[in-house]
Amino acid sequence: MNQPTLMVANWKMHKTVDQSRAYVRELLRRRQGETIPSITEVICPTVVALWGVARILAESEVAVGAQNVDVGREGAHTGAVSPYLLHEAGAHYAIVGHSERRQLYGEDDELVAAKAVECVNAQLIPVVCVGESREEREAGATDGVIARQVSAVMSVWPDGASADVVFAYEPIWAIGTGLVADAAEAGRVARLIRDTVHASQPQRQDSVRVLYGGSVTRENIAQFAQESLLSGALVGGASLDVGHWMDLIRVWKEVRS
Repeated sequence: MNQPTLMVANWKMHKTVDQSRAYVRELLRRRQGETIPSITEVICPTVVALWGVARILAESEVAVGAQNVDVGREGAHTGAVSPYLLHEAGAHYAIVGHSERRQLYGEDDELVAAKAVECVNAQLIPVVCVGESREEREAGATDGVIARQVSAVMSVWPDGASADVVFAYEPIWAIGTGLVADAAEAGRVARLIRDTVHASQPQRQDSVRVLYGGSVTRENIAQFAQESLLSGALVGGASLDVGHWMDLIRVWKEVRS
C-alpha cells in the first residue's frame, strides 16, 4: 500500500528564531536542483519561529506544521493559540496528541479528538499521535490502547471533511529513549489503525496514512521504509540537524524507489 510519503520534523522546544530560519534557508540551499516529488516534508518549529519559517518556505515544496494547537477560534484563553491563527501564520499541518502532551499536560483522548476536529475546521491537517506505554505493552494492552485512541478521534471526525486522516504510531517507551519498535510490529499496528478507521468511517480506510515515530534515525529508518503499511515518519531529535534530516528523506526515497 504505497501512499504519498509524509515526513514530519518535530523540533520540540529546540532552536531559537534565528536558528530556525537559518536551518530552513540551509535546507533550501542544499535542495537546489533536487526534487523529491513523492515525499511531502513538514517542518514543525516552535510556535514563535513558525511565522518566520513559513515565510522562508512559502515558495518551496516544504510545508510547515505546528507542534500543538488549542481548541477554539478566539476568546478569553490566556496563552492559547488556535489552529485558525496557526493557519493564518502559514501552517498546513499540526501535531496533536503527542505523548509528551498526554503525559506532561494531562491531555486525554477526548481533548485530543477535539483538537483534531478543530484542526480540520481550520484547514490544517492533524497528525494524531497514538501509542502505548511500556506498562501497557507488557500487559498485552497495546491493541486496546491504540483502538481506543483512534476511535476517539474518528467518532467525532466530520463526515464531510476533505482533510487527510493521518495517525502517527509512537510507542511511548520509544520516545527519546533510543529504543525502537520492530518494523513488523509497527506495520501490524498500522493495520490495526486502518481497521479501526474502517470500523468507524469505512470510506476513509484507503486514504488514512500511518507514520512511525520513536527514536527514528538515518541508521534505522530503512527498516520502516520497507514496511508498506507505513506512509512516513514523525522524527524528533534526528530532525534537528539539516544534514541528518536530508539523509532520512533520501534513505526513504531510495527504499521506496
